[in-house]
Amino acid sequence: MTRLLAAALALIGLTACAPPSPTAAKEGELVVAGYGGSYQEAFEQAVLPGFEKTCSCKVTYIAGSSTDTVAKLKGQKDAPQIDVALIDDGPQAQAVQAGLLAKLDPKAVTRLDKVEKVARLPEDIGVGFALTATGLAYNSDWYAKNGLQPPKRLSDLADPKLKGKVVLPSISNTYGVGALMLAAREGGGSVEAGFAGVKKVAANAFTFDTTADVSNYFLQGQAVATVWGGSRVETLADKKFPIKFAYPEEGAIPLLATANVVNKAPHAELAQKFVNALLEPGIQEKLAAEGYDGPTVTDATLDAALAARVVGSKQAAEMKPLDWTEVNGSRAAWTDRWTKEVERS
Repeated sequence: MTRLLAAALALIGLTACAPPSPTAAKEGELVVAGYGGSYQEAFEQAVLPGFEKTCSCKVTYIAGSSTDTVAKLKGQKDAPQIDVALIDDGPQAQAVQAGLLAKLDPKAVTRLDKVEKVARLPEDIGVGFALTATGLAYNSDWYAKNGLQPPKRLSDLADPKLKGKVVLPSISNTYGVGALMLAAREGGGSVEAGFAGVKKVAANAFTFDTTADVSNYFLQGQAVATVWGGSRVETLADKKFPIKFAYPEEGAIPLLATANVVNKAPHAELAQKFVNALLEPGIQEKLAAEGYDGPTVTDATLDAALAARVVGSKQAAEMKPLDWTEVNGSRAAWTDRWTKEVERS
């Protein structure tokens, strides 16, 4: 989740939590680990000051990728120093399995009953606060000029007309896992079918991206199709580039940014309130407007133009989540096989 509007996110401070109790956190207590880059900048400029004022507390923000944050949690398991972890759903499942995250308290996270089904995590250990979809992205102008219909499934990227025009994500990032799973679903559900399908598309690939940001490949004319996230597609479209997102017929894969209270967090009560703040409808609406992350709560209201560019309730209900426990358990073996069979084919 890469874009947040600083001014909009200041709203978090208005609804973050009730007035502090006599045992409220003192300065230097709450530690939040989350995404870096523009997200961190906006967060530190707008989110934290408002929350600190409302809760009479101090928040320290630690930036890092989801895998970096999970590694920190593992290293601190016996003596946690982080209170809240903001991480993608794949690494989040690893953290749950390792016993690093706590169950949310419905008395503190009072908006759980407003969360979309796809964003409610098992046993309410964490919650999705922003949602996008992994599907197909394509240059609509190029497709039209070359007589191609918009892609409807991953196998459409194996069309001979796309030879050397596809950037395929590496399995080292979440979009690569998504590509494999889309191919598996199209082929009947098995991993064998997934690898067979991905290899056909790989014949058209000129590179395998490890960064999860393929914008430049499109802007430079190297790529005309890929497997990518809906919010990233809309961000590139804002630059007046003719890129569109297609939901695969077999079902797009949800990609969640999750908010989690760390198990045995030093300031668990305040951490629970912080998570609840991210579920406020006003904040959810601004996230959608500025970052094209679909709301995960049912009472957020978007205008028609914006609603058409983000994951809505209907699309969220139709998406098919991955079993991240199974995926993470097989990831190492799949990565080895991908390296040998897909990227070297």
